[in-house]
Amino acid sequence: MEVIHKIGRRKTAVARAYVSAGSGNITINKKDLANYFTTATLQYKVKQPLVLTNNDSNFDITVNVYGGGITGQAEAVRLALSRAMCEVDAENRLTLKPEGLLTRDPRMVERKKFGQKKARKKFQFSKR
Repeated sequence: MEVIHKIGRRKTAVARAYVSAGSGNITINKKDLANYFTTATLQYKVKQPLVLTNNDSNFDITVNVYGGGITGQAEAVRLALSRAMCEVDAENRLTLKPEGLLTRDPRMVERKKFGQKKARKKFQFSKR
């Protein structure tokens, strides 16, 4: 099996995942999964597409991720891995699609507008 390359995005985070046949090692930015994503919730999010398709010990995964925060990065990695699992076997799509793992979350931060304090908040009005 050759190396499968897929991209996942979330907010401003971009993850590039390289999936190859192996024993289940997950490396993110040259660190082990447990060292990069320290909380159990984030580790669960990253492993979710692998567990649902019963491939958690079949592939070696290398991920380069940058931008955004830690949660956005974890969800970007999850999308990239979900797309890779679909390329490995088309049957996996039937498992991942109902869970919502193949949908790119389009929500982005709204820009700050001129003449306002934030994106929607206005400056406080005072009568003097």
